[in-house]
Amino acid sequence: MNMQSYFPVPPGVGMEENFLSLDDILLSHERLPVRSDCAFPRLGFLEKSADTQDIAEGTKMELPLWLTKGLYEKKRKVVSVELPKVYREGWRTVFNADPNVVDLHKMGPYYYSLGSQLLHFDSPENPDIAQTLLQTFIGRFRRTMDSSQNAYNEDTSAVVERLDSLEKGASCLM
Repeated sequence: MNMQSYFPVPPGVGMEENFLSLDDILLSHERLPVRSDCAFPRLGFLEKSADTQDIAEGTKMELPLWLTKGLYEKKRKVVSVELPKVYREGWRTVFNADPNVVDLHKMGPYYYSLGSQLLHFDSPENPDIAQTLLQTFIGRFRRTMDSSQNAYNEDTSAVVERLDSLEKGASCLM
């Protein structure tokens, strides 16, 4: 008889989120850099470094993913989403060269999930981001498979601690 107090719920894919999944809840709190495209009266408390009661147009700040998705509309621009550093061209070059050298957990435990969420915001770099996400996963998956198959009496904690949450979930299934 299984006596778990919590039954794991798989995360959603793409824009479809599973609000019963702990991974999706944690992902929705990841912060994104945004720039306000209009003034926000009496919301200065959202910007921790602001001394004023209002948020002025053009203010750069970080907001959680769930709030950014709610404020980002194609018809009525309230905020513009800027790419986090790890998804910009400099890091994409590193990932394309050798994805295994990067500690994805240190960069953010939800690298793939957040990257797929970023694809839903309009950006001219979306095709490059999607390609890098795919190639990074493929490149790292080979090493993860090799490590899991050849780790009979070895300590794999050094390998596992560098994995993204999606990779950790995949390695547990092997």
